[in-house]
Amino acid sequence: MALSVDSSWLRWQWRVRDGFPRSPSETTPLLSPERPRPSYNLRQQRVVFPNNGIFHHNWGKASGRYAGNSICTTKYTLLTFLPQNLFEQFHRWANLYFLFLVILNWMPSMEVFHREITMLPLAVVLFIIMVKDGLEDVRKYLFDRGINCSNSHIYERTEQSYVQKRWKDVRVGDFIQMQCNEIIPADILLLFSSDPSGICHLETANLDGETNLKQRRVVKGFSQQEAPFEPERFHNTIVCEKPNNNLNKFKGYMEHPDKTRTGFGSESLLLRGCTIRNTELAIGIVIYAGHETKAMMNNSGPRYKRSKIERRMNADIFFCIGLLFLMCLVGAIGHSLWNETFKEHPPFDVPDANGNFLPLALGGFYMFLTMIILLQVLIPISLYVSIELVKLGQVFFLHNDLDLYDEETDVPIQCRALNITEDLGQIQYIFSDKTGTLTENKMVFRRCTILGSEFSHQENAKRLETPKELDSDSEEWAQYQYLSFPAKWAQGPATVRSQRSAQPLRRCQSARVPMQGHSQQRSLGCGESSQPPVAFSSSIEKDVTPDKSLLTKVQDAAQWLETLSNTKPANPSLSTTSSIADFFLALTICNSVMVSTTTEPRQRVTMSTSTKVLGMSLEKLQQLFQRLKLSNLSHSFSSTAPFDTDLEESVGTNMPTTDSEERDDASVCSGGYSTDGGYRSSTWDQGDMLGSAEGPPLEEALETPALGLASSDLCYEAESPDEAALVHAARAYRFTLVSRTPEQVTVRLPQGTCLTFDLLCTLGFDSVRKRMSVVVRHPLTGEIIVYTKGADTAIMDLLEDPACVTDTDVEKKLRKIHAKTQKHLDLYARDGLRTLCIAKKVLSEEDFRRWANFRREAEASLDNREELLMETTQHLENQLTLLGATGIEDRLQEGVPDTIAALREAGIQIWVLTGDKQETAVNIAYSCKLLDQTDTVYTINTENQEICESILNCALEEVKQFHGPQKPDHKCFGFRLPFETPATASVPVTPEIGLVVDGKTLNIIFQGKLEKKFLELTQYCRSVLCCRSTPLQKSMIVKLVRDKLRVMTLSIGDGANDVSMIQAADIGIGISGQEGMQAVMSSDFAISRFKHLKKLLLVHGHWCYSRLARMVVYYFYKNVCYVNLLFWYQFFCGFSASTMIDYWQMIFFNLFFTSLPPLLFGVLDKDVSAETLLALPELYKSGQNSECYSLSTFWISMVDAFYQSLVCFFIPYLTYKDSDIDVFTFGIPINTIALATILLYQAMEMKTWTVAHGLLLVSSFLMYFVVSLVYNATCVTCNGPTNPYWVLQGQLSEPTFYLVCVLTPVVALLPRYFFLSVQGTYGKSLITKAQKIDKLPKDKRDLEIQSWRNKQRPAPVPGGAQPILQPGPPVPAQDLKADVPKSSLPPQQKLMKDGALPGEGCGRAHRMEDPPSGTSSVQFSSRNHLLEPGREVAHGHCSTRPTNVPASRGSHCRSQSARTI
Repeated sequence: MALSVDSSWLRWQWRVRDGFPRSPSETTPLLSPERPRPSYNLRQQRVVFPNNGIFHHNWGKASGRYAGNSICTTKYTLLTFLPQNLFEQFHRWANLYFLFLVILNWMPSMEVFHREITMLPLAVVLFIIMVKDGLEDVRKYLFDRGINCSNSHIYERTEQSYVQKRWKDVRVGDFIQMQCNEIIPADILLLFSSDPSGICHLETANLDGETNLKQRRVVKGFSQQEAPFEPERFHNTIVCEKPNNNLNKFKGYMEHPDKTRTGFGSESLLLRGCTIRNTELAIGIVIYAGHETKAMMNNSGPRYKRSKIERRMNADIFFCIGLLFLMCLVGAIGHSLWNETFKEHPPFDVPDANGNFLPLALGGFYMFLTMIILLQVLIPISLYVSIELVKLGQVFFLHNDLDLYDEETDVPIQCRALNITEDLGQIQYIFSDKTGTLTENKMVFRRCTILGSEFSHQENAKRLETPKELDSDSEEWAQYQYLSFPAKWAQGPATVRSQRSAQPLRRCQSARVPMQGHSQQRSLGCGESSQPPVAFSSSIEKDVTPDKSLLTKVQDAAQWLETLSNTKPANPSLSTTSSIADFFLALTICNSVMVSTTTEPRQRVTMSTSTKVLGMSLEKLQQLFQRLKLSNLSHSFSSTAPFDTDLEESVGTNMPTTDSEERDDASVCSGGYSTDGGYRSSTWDQGDMLGSAEGPPLEEALETPALGLASSDLCYEAESPDEAALVHAARAYRFTLVSRTPEQVTVRLPQGTCLTFDLLCTLGFDSVRKRMSVVVRHPLTGEIIVYTKGADTAIMDLLEDPACVTDTDVEKKLRKIHAKTQKHLDLYARDGLRTLCIAKKVLSEEDFRRWANFRREAEASLDNREELLMETTQHLENQLTLLGATGIEDRLQEGVPDTIAALREAGIQIWVLTGDKQETAVNIAYSCKLLDQTDTVYTINTENQEICESILNCALEEVKQFHGPQKPDHKCFGFRLPFETPATASVPVTPEIGLVVDGKTLNIIFQGKLEKKFLELTQYCRSVLCCRSTPLQKSMIVKLVRDKLRVMTLSIGDGANDVSMIQAADIGIGISGQEGMQAVMSSDFAISRFKHLKKLLLVHGHWCYSRLARMVVYYFYKNVCYVNLLFWYQFFCGFSASTMIDYWQMIFFNLFFTSLPPLLFGVLDKDVSAETLLALPELYKSGQNSECYSLSTFWISMVDAFYQSLVCFFIPYLTYKDSDIDVFTFGIPINTIALATILLYQAMEMKTWTVAHGLLLVSSFLMYFVVSLVYNATCVTCNGPTNPYWVLQGQLSEPTFYLVCVLTPVVALLPRYFFLSVQGTYGKSLITKAQKIDKLPKDKRDLEIQSWRNKQRPAPVPGGAQPILQPGPPVPAQDLKADVPKSSLPPQQKLMKDGALPGEGCGRAHRMEDPPSGTSSVQFSSRNHLLEPGREVAHGHCSTRPTNVPASRGSHCRSQSARTI
C-alpha cells in the first residue's frame, strides 16, 4: 500500500478540524512529541483503516491493495489445466526420456514401430496421472467454494448494523461479529468480548491440532466497555507487521486521534480457522484476509522426502542407461559392419529421392537412435507407479495393525508420509526427546525445600509407590460418583476426593457451527457426558498428601498473613513464617492457570470487588480451626497437565521454542494477563470445604458473602502440567486459587480468608529467560511484589548477591540458604525430579512506575520489539530473594526399557536430546536402560574451547586404549555399516561407554569446529545424552550425525520444541500424547506410545524394506531379461532393429502379464514372521546393511538376467534352426518362455504363500494365453506387413512348442535354484537362520529362539571385575564446583582411583600455555568418587592409571570444567 506521509498528515488535520484533540500527549520518551513524526515503512508495515463513516475513503483505497478473503487452493483452471499439467509431468526426467523416444520414432529414418503404438505407453501414463491430478483439484475447488460461501456477520456502513455476508466478501478493515462455536473467517484483532474481563476463548485444533482452549484478550483500553461495541465510534488507525507465516508472533500498535499509541501482540489476534468457544459474542477488525492470513501462509502442503531405496534406485537407473548406451552402441557398430560386408547396396537399403545412399557413419548413428527406441523398456517406467501402489498397500496394513492402536486415546498410527515407509527398516540412529516421549508427562508433586529446609513428603511418596492405581479415567469417574466423605475421612491423613457426581465439562453450544469442513467433527452435549470429564484427572496426578511438619508451619504462616496491614508491611528479614507464606502464594499466583467450575462449565470464577480482602468473622475462623483440629484432616488436591518441553520449557507455554521462532511475549501491564493458556487440568473437589458428622457442615463455616462457591467445584486449566501440579500442591496445603481475571487473582487461605491481589503485569514464560513472573499488589500491605519461578539455572543467577548485604548475619544466612537449596536441587535431580526455583522481589512505587513506562514503550514499538521486551524483563527480574524450590516427578512410560533394549539389540544407536537438568536426564537414562550400571559414563561440561578440545582428545585416547583398535568402518557407497563383533564365551566384552554433554558444551563444539572429534567419540558410545539443549541444538545435532556419518536417522518427540528435530531427520515420528499436536503435524508418522516404536521398526520397518527392496531388484531383473531377448535377435537380423515379438505383445507383457504379481509380493510378502522379528531384534540389521538391495544383489540379478535371456533365446533358436518358420512363429515360443521364467523367478523369491499368491501367478500366465489367442485370431492386418494372425493357434498344435516351453525355464532357473538351495542350507545370514526357525513347530521354535538369545549374551568379564548391580542409578560424581574457593583447589588435579580406564596415557598431553582461572579435570571413577592421594597430574593433561590396574566395569567418567570460564 502506497500512502505518503503528506496524505497521512492531511488526514490528521482534517480530523482535528472535526473536533478531535489537537496536541499529542505522550508519557514515554519513545513516543515523545518532540521528535518528528515517523513515517510508515510500508515495506515492513501494514496500515489498516476501519470500514466506517470516518475512514471509508481511506479504507476504500487501502482494501483494494490488500488481498481479499476468497481463497483458492487449486492449481489449475479450465484453460490452464492441460498445458500446466503436462508441463509439470514433463518435469520428471523419465517422462522426458520417453517423450524423446516418441519423437525419435516419428522420424521416418528411425521408425521402429508404428508411431501411434509408440505413443501409447507414455500417453496412458500421462492420462492416468492427469485424471488423478484433475480429481484432486476438483475436490479442492469444491472445498474452497464451500469455505468461501460460508456466512459471517460483517458491519455494513450504510445500514449501521451487522449483516450476513459470505466469507469471500470480507475485506481488510471490516468489522466482524462472531458468536460462540463460530469459525473465524480471517485474522482479526479482538476489540470486544462479551466476557466481562475482555477474554475470548479459542480452539486452535485446525491450526495445531490442539483441542484445549486458548485465551485471547481485547486490546488494552477496550476491555472495560459497558455498552456494546459501536464501529462508528472507532477512530483509530492500526499499524502492524506485514503478513507472515509465524503463528506465534504478531506485533503492532493502534494509533489514536491524539497520536498516542497502544501496543498489542499475538494475545489479541484471532487466527483464521480457529473456533470461538465459551464466548457468546466477539467483535474485531480484519487485519489479514485470504491468502495473507497466517493459517493460509502456513499451508505449504505435504513435505516430500526421498527414501534411501529411491536414491539407490536412481543410481541403478543410471547404470541401466549406461547399459542401454552400450547395447545401442553395439547395435550401431554392428549395423555398420554388416553393411560393409555387401559389395553393393542390398535391396533393403533404399536410397533417398536423389538416389543417394546414407554414409555408413550416419547410418550407424541413425541405428544407434533406433536401437534406443527398440530397447527402451530397459528403463522401467512402470516401476515408479508400482512403487507408489505398493507403498499405499503397506500403509494400509500398517494403519490397521491393532498392536499400534492405543485404546486409551482411541488413536491408531498415522502415516503422514507415504513415500518413505521402507526407511523404517534401515534406521541406524534414533534421537529421542525425554519428557512426554520416554516419560508419561504426568507431573506429580513430590518434594519441596523452603529457605533451605527440605520437606520430603514421605507419605505422598508412599502413596505414589502403590502400584494399584486406577489408570482408567472412566473407572475413576465412576468412583467420583459413588465416593462418600465419611468413609474417606476414616482413613486418617489421606487424600480427599469429591463426593459429588459433578457433570463433565462441556463446550458452550449457544450458536451454530457455520462450517463443519473447517473443524474436526466432535460430539457435543450429552454425547460427552459418558466420557471422563477432562484429561489428566487420574488420582496419581490429582492427589497430594501434605507433609505433616510443613502443614503446621503453613497454618502458622497463614495466621501471620492476617496480621499484616498497610501500616505494618511484611517483615523484610528472612523469617521462616513469611517465606513459607510467600512460597505458597507464589505457587498459587505465579502462573496462568484459569479457574472454572463444573456446575457452570468453563465459566471463570470471579470475585466481587466489594469483598476483596476479608469477608469472614473471627468467630467463624475459630470455629473453622476447631473443626480442623477435631477432624485431623490432611487435604490434598493436585493436578497436572501434559507438557513435553524439557526443564527450560517446563513453565508456561506449549508453543514452539526455537531460537528463530519464539513465542511472542504475551504480557500485559496494568491488568495484564499471560495468554495462550490451554492445558486443562481439573479436579472435582469440594474446594476446601470439609464436612463432619457432628454439627453443621464445614461448608457453612467457610461460606462468606465474598464467595458463593460453597457448592461449586473448581477446575483448573493450566498451560503446562508443571503449573497444574504446583497449583494443586498449594491447594493441598489449602492455599487455594479461587479466581483469576486479567486484573485480579484471588487466593483462599487455610482459614477461609480470601485475598484478592491486583495483577499488575504478567511476564510469560519463554525458553530464553526460562522463567515467568507476575507483578501483584499485596491486598494487605499495599506492596508491589514480583513473584518469579523458573529453572534453577536461570533463577540462581538472578538472586541478590549476599556480599552486597551490609548485615553480616543476614549475609551468612543467605549463603547458607543458597547452598542448602542448591544441594536439595541436586538431590532432586538425582532422583529424576524436575526442579523449579521460587523467588520474590519487592518493588517501590517509583521503580514500578518507571518500569511500567519502559514496558509500555516496548509494547508499542514495531522495530526491535522482542529485544525491547526482553530488556524490560531483565530490568525487573534481578536482585531476587530465594524462597525455595520444588521437585516434580514425571514417570517413565510403560514398555520404554524393553523397547530401548530391543532397539539396541537391533544395532540402533539411541541419543536422548532434552532440555532437562543433567542429573534428571541421567537418572531417567538409567531407569529406561539407556545407560547400564556397568557402563562407563563420560560427562563433559565446559564453556572453554581449549578445555573442551583437550577433554575430547583425552577421552578419545582413553577409549581407544580401552577398546583396542578403533572400530573398522564398513562402508557401502558412503554408508557406514554398524560394526559387529561375534560374541563368544572366550572373549570378554569390554564395558560400554556412555556420553553426557550439556547445551553449553554443544555450543562450544559447534562454534569451535570440534564436531569431528565429538562424532568420533560418540562412535564408541553406547548412548549419548545431550542435556539442557535448545530446539535449535537438537536439530543441529540430528543434521550433524545425518550428514557427516551418512546414516539413516529417526527423531521422535511429542512437543512443539521437537518440531525442528523431527523435520531434520530422515524420518520424523510424533507422539500424539498430552502435549498437543504440533509434533504430530510436523511428523512423517504419529504414534501414541514410545513402545509402539518397537514393532513399527523391527516388524513393519523390516517388512516394508524387504518387500520393496526385493521388488525393485525384481523389476530391474525382469526388464533386463526381457530386453536382452530383443538384443540377441539383432545379431541374426543384421542389427536392423527388427523384432521377433509383436509390439502389442510387448506392451501387454509389462502392462498386464507381469505387473500384478510384483504388486502382491510388495504388499503381502513376509520373509520372517512378526513373532520371530520381535523375539530376535538382531534381524533388523539386515535392513541397516542393505542386504536385500545393495550393489552386489543388483549386479547378481543383472548377471542372472543376462544368463536367463541367453537361455530363453538360444534354446528356441537352436530348436527351430534351419526350419522355415516365420519371424512371429519364432518369437511366440521365446515370449512364452520368458513369461514362464519371469513368473517362476517371482515364485522362487516369495517367502509367503497364500491362495492369493498362487491364483495371481496362475491367472497371469493364463491371461497371457487368453489375450494372445484373441489377439492372434482378430489381428489380420493390424501390424503389416507381417501380422501375427493365427500364429499361437498353430504353435499350440505342435509338440515341440510344449517341450521347449517346459525345458527352457528349467534350464534358465536352475542356477538360481541351486544358489538359493545352497544359501538356505549353508548360509550364515541371520535372516536365513530365522526363516528356518519359523518353519519349526511352536514349541521347538521357542526353544531355538531362547538358544539363539543365550548365544548373543556377552560373556562376563573375568577376574572378578563384574560389578554388583544396584537397583538405582549410581551416585553422581561429587565434582569440583565453581563455588569452591580457589584456595581449596590443589595446584594439580588429582585422579580418581576406581575404574580408571587402562592405558599408558593420552599419548598426546594437551598443555595450555595460559591456564584460565578455573581448572578442568578428566575424572574416571566408580560410584564413589574418591580422590586418590598418591597420584597427581598437571592441569590440561590426560592421565590414566598403570595398565596393570584392572578396569572396573562400573566406572562413571566425568569430565567437566570446574569453573565457568
